[in-house]
Amino acid sequence: MKVILLDDIPKLGRRGEVRDVAEGYARNYLLPHRLVLPASPQNLKQIEQIKQHQEVRSQRAKAEAEGQAKGIEVLTFSEVRQASEEGRLYGSVGVSDVAAFLAQNGISVEKRRIGLDEPIKALGEYAVPIRLHHAVTAYLKVSVTRG
Repeated sequence: MKVILLDDIPKLGRRGEVRDVAEGYARNYLLPHRLVLPASPQNLKQIEQIKQHQEVRSQRAKAEAEGQAKGIEVLTFSEVRQASEEGRLYGSVGVSDVAAFLAQNGISVEKRRIGLDEPIKALGEYAVPIRLHHAVTAYLKVSVTRG
């Protein structure tokens, strides 16, 4: 079944694209959640209008994300933790710590956008990627020192 995506759907496509999906998937999930429109001739004419709206919204979101990225990249998160003689931390610095630091500085970021795969467990300086937009990634400097 051919459908027009009304929203970005992971592993399926971006808003405004025409995709061929299984009929049951479209009928039971995508259509009831208003994520797609059936690809009828009338709806296909509306694709251009949908794409224009998406482009404007995407540019606005990207500009906002770039502004947020500049604010993040001037910050340095300094954390003082107890560590062993080899430099291994007794605890760790995780996503929650980074999110709390950003919130204290007035930057609202979802935890899932912070690209810290594993918690930091050693002394040193790190660059933690934060995905603000699919085209904008900011890097927060994290410095972990012995306390």
